[in-house]
Amino acid sequence: MVMAHQLTTAYIQDSTELFRYYKKLVERALAQCPDEGLFTALDGESNSIAIIVKHTAGNMRSRWKDFLTTDGEKPDRNRDTEFEEPPKTRAELMELWENGWKYLFDALEPLSEADLTRTVTIRTEPHSVMQAINRQIAHYSYHVGQITFLAKHFAAQSGQWTALTVPRKKSSEFNARVASGEASQR
Repeated sequence: MVMAHQLTTAYIQDSTELFRYYKKLVERALAQCPDEGLFTALDGESNSIAIIVKHTAGNMRSRWKDFLTTDGEKPDRNRDTEFEEPPKTRAELMELWENGWKYLFDALEPLSEADLTRTVTIRTEPHSVMQAINRQIAHYSYHVGQITFLAKHFAAQSGQWTALTVPRKKSSEFNARVASGEASQR
C-alpha cells in the first residue's frame, strides 16, 4: 500500500493518519485471506485472525468510548471472552472491525492539541491523552502485525498474496518510484 506522507507537527493529525494506515493495511490483508484462514489458528496457543479482530474491537470500544470522561477499561468489558467464540462469518468480522474503529475515530477527531495534556485513566492509572494515544498505537500495531502475518500465511498457501508494502526483491524499484514521486515510503 502506498500512502501519501505529509510533513506535520500536529500530533493528533499524525496519530489519526497512522491509525488509518494500520486500519487500511489490515483491510488489504484481510481481503487477500481466504475465508477459512480468518477462523484458523496455527496451533492451540495461537489466536485466529477472527479472535484478534474481536479482541482489538473490544479494546477499541473500551478505550475510546467516552474517552475523555471514563476509565479506558470499561466495567462491562470482559477481556477474556474476546478470546472465545469468534465471529462466524467474514461479514460479522468486518462489522466488529468497523465498529471498533468508529469508536477510535469518533474520539480522536474532535480532540484539539490542548487536549493532549489532559488526564485520562486506563485501568485506574492516569495517562496524558498523548500517552493514551501512544499506548493504543503500540497495541494496535502489534495486532496489525499478527493479522497481516496470518493473512499472508493463509493467502500464500494458494499463491494469492500481493505484498502490502515493499515486495521482496523489489526495493530498488520501489525506491526509484519514491524518488520519482510515484510512491511514498509510508
